[in-house]
Amino acid sequence: MLKLFFRSLFSPRLYRKHRDGPCDVLYNPNSLEKWGDLVIKTVNVVASLSFYTSPFICMYVYRKGFYTFEKLQTLIPEVVVLGCLVAVSLIMRAIGRVTNPKYVEYLKALTDTNTDPASYLQSLRKYDFEFNNWPVSYTVPPIKRSTWLEVNPFSQCSQPDLPTYKRIPLQLLAFVAAHTFGMRLIYPGALYIIVSSLWKFLLIGRSQLVETFGGLRAKLRTADGNSIDTMFVDKRLSSDRGNTLVVCSEGNSGYYEIGIMFTPIRAGYSVLGWNHPGFAGSTGKPSPSQEQNAIDAVMQYAINKLGFKVEDIVLFGWSIGGYNATFAAVTYPDVKALLLDATFDDILPIAQNQMPQSWAILVEEIIRSYADLNISEMLQKYKGPVCLVRRNNDEVICLRQGLVHTNRGNNLIKKLIETRYTNLSKEELALVDKYIRLFGPHRALLQARDIGESDQKILKLISKHMQELNGTHCIPLPHEQFINIMDSLMED
Repeated sequence: MLKLFFRSLFSPRLYRKHRDGPCDVLYNPNSLEKWGDLVIKTVNVVASLSFYTSPFICMYVYRKGFYTFEKLQTLIPEVVVLGCLVAVSLIMRAIGRVTNPKYVEYLKALTDTNTDPASYLQSLRKYDFEFNNWPVSYTVPPIKRSTWLEVNPFSQCSQPDLPTYKRIPLQLLAFVAAHTFGMRLIYPGALYIIVSSLWKFLLIGRSQLVETFGGLRAKLRTADGNSIDTMFVDKRLSSDRGNTLVVCSEGNSGYYEIGIMFTPIRAGYSVLGWNHPGFAGSTGKPSPSQEQNAIDAVMQYAINKLGFKVEDIVLFGWSIGGYNATFAAVTYPDVKALLLDATFDDILPIAQNQMPQSWAILVEEIIRSYADLNISEMLQKYKGPVCLVRRNNDEVICLRQGLVHTNRGNNLIKKLIETRYTNLSKEELALVDKYIRLFGPHRALLQARDIGESDQKILKLISKHMQELNGTHCIPLPHEQFINIMDSLMED
């Protein structure tokens, strides 16, 4: 019993034993474990918020004069009391766990490492628990990490013509903003408080994927050392479309548990979903380099471990996940197709549109130095089948809500057509800009009329690379439409 007690002090939280009742029935801790865990989670939330708001906290501390040694001494009793509270909470939680038969059963499975790896993983997959203790299923060979000097963010500036006395403060401010709250505004799904508020929905979604669709959860280790939480649903033996794997990349507040992977699953495809670095169970912090390493690990896992050929993989990216999907398409150019749903061309105009005009230069510096998600520029390098789904009521990537001609997806399609079809004249490119602003039914009416050859040509190109959904940014793509899109992509 004493051995179990010490093991349970820092052992992971148990959320559910799969197939032990309906998907919304969770593991029920006793009072001691519940209250001890509540205190520990509250401390974690406060610590997380303190980190993200640290610039403002430092300003407050400075103004109040708490930076002196004498003032800091007054905080020692509060710190000691907090430490004692956390220690007592850990002990309460451990006592509650060792007196709960269900947790003891799980803890024995977790610590029984004498069995072979396959049997050990199979026994753990009966449970849903904190992901940090999940065994690694696939590891990408580590890469040599660049030194800070090699990737020095101050070596370049988005405004190189600024005088030095303006450029240096701009770069310093951008560095601080990007590494505190800036990237969290771009990827709010990495915020601990958001994950905490959604954790029950994530758990229910995970349970449904495992228990209803036979999903297999796995941890991948990326080249830069992050752990990526994935879920694989295998349809190869149960569906005609199952030999095609759809790799899903979620949006900036999306998680595979409640995200886009349900659409291709219901359409009959094999599906591999994953969470961005720093999202839910995945570790790390979202940034272009970590995002690239994450999707590369997912692709290598799909090819080397799950046994899919590159040419049998379709990349499906929603919103900001279009960046990951496009990067994977460029890195693995033989993939079957690329499907981008509610995706933008470049994040800079959207970011500037959300901020005060006076912040425009700072926002540009943050984006270009730390979050340069320029999808249209990257898409030029991929030559395979591409389709974009435009949400006609998109309230996120439209610069003016309700005005479809301000949808940044239009720019992505225009750039794609311009770079792929280099024989188009200036007049034909102008027609692209004209017709992309229209709704699908309007373009269909024009195609049915006796219009010029150039007009017909441009309307066909737009229809080839873009489909529409009369919905907002976050509604699920209907699986019937997904099937139609896939069929059209396969015809290319």
